Amino acid sequence: YDLTLCRLSGCLVTEEGCASLVSALRPELNPSHLRELDLSNNDLKDSGVKLLSAVLGNPHCKLETLRLSGCGVTEEGCTSLVSALRSNPSHLREMDLSYNHPGDSGVRLLSAGLEDPHCRLENLKYVEGLCQCSYQTCLSYQAS
Repeated sequence: YDLTLCRLSGCLVTEEGCASLVSALRPELNPSHLRELDLSNNDLKDSGVKLLSAVLGNPHCKLETLRLSGCGVTEEGCTSLVSALRSNPSHLREMDLSYNHPGDSGVRLLSAGLEDPHCRLENLKYVEGLCQCSYQTCLSYQAS
């Protein structure tokens, strides 16, 4: 199939639904043209993000934009995402983690991952309340 965009924002996707989605997206079984995945405002939590990270870390995954705003991601989910970025740093350009709760340690993990010279992530969105963390802010987080 030639699906390039998948928007499932606010579709009540849970960890179980994420497992089914991940199974369908596994690039080694089903070469995908998917470039943008929006799972915002679903109840994925860290367990769903961990499943999704396994696909992101696959070198055959060509996903460029991942939106996980309001998905219950904490430091644990950030750890999985950073691991995926280290395994497959060359495609993901934009990631939205707004309205999650990674805490300072999760933001530091992400900012450290951005330091990888092979990482192509250009836009990392993180908003909690009125505080926004852009790519440059995340880099300054690492320095502190």
